[in-house]
Amino acid sequence: MGKYKINSVSDNGVFIVTESFKKLCNTFESLKNTKGKIIHVIGAPGTGKSANIYAALEMLGLNIYDVESPIKDDIASSRKVFNEVYRKIKEDIGAGSKEEVYKGISSYDAILFADRFHDSHLMDKDTIGFSVWTTNTGFRAIKFYLICISEYFKDRNAFKTINIILQTAWRFNFRGKKYDIFSDLGIISILFVALMKLFFDVVVISYSPQETFEIVKSHINTEDKLIERYINKYGSKPRSICEANEKKDS
Repeated sequence: MGKYKINSVSDNGVFIVTESFKKLCNTFESLKNTKGKIIHVIGAPGTGKSANIYAALEMLGLNIYDVESPIKDDIASSRKVFNEVYRKIKEDIGAGSKEEVYKGISSYDAILFADRFHDSHLMDKDTIGFSVWTTNTGFRAIKFYLICISEYFKDRNAFKTINIILQTAWRFNFRGKKYDIFSDLGIISILFVALMKLFFDVVVISYSPQETFEIVKSHINTEDKLIERYINKYGSKPRSICEANEKKDS
């Protein structure tokens, strides 16, 4: 999976501009001059949320604090995970108090929770990505989000001085299969996204079949008809299609 997964700006060797990317850039553009924004970037697994995020950040020249996961225990409690994330941020910022943490973060255009947070295990085997923790914890992970919401309302004025970009996914296992709450549950996912849009800026990464074809074609050299068959099978998920093609050739 790592070959087609983008974990930083430097990984984005090939990138195709799509309508979703244009919407993302329009949303990110205000971060230079505005504070207090919370942006959720969502999309089905395999659509390239991280690729779009890092490409937009590079194009706009935004100064970002990219948070890395400090999780060491894949069944840790929500409170322990929250405390570890806070400790990591405080350590990185070099802060001695909560006020200094917020002040340090506010010096950036935004704080980013993307693949270095969700999938850190793919880059550092000694850490556990947040996505692994939520998969293992299941619906009990909701307590982590409730703690975050509580902290937000407790320090709401401080949050008005910072911008947050969240590559948002909530995965869980059911009968041996992985699902994402925001994209794989039909009408339930639609309702979740609609609810989020009432409170946050939300950008959904999705592609037309033609955009998907162009993205895949830029990464792999194979027959056009085979790519079209993959799109019919996997949907508009470029990474999934590239990985399926690689398995075919191995």
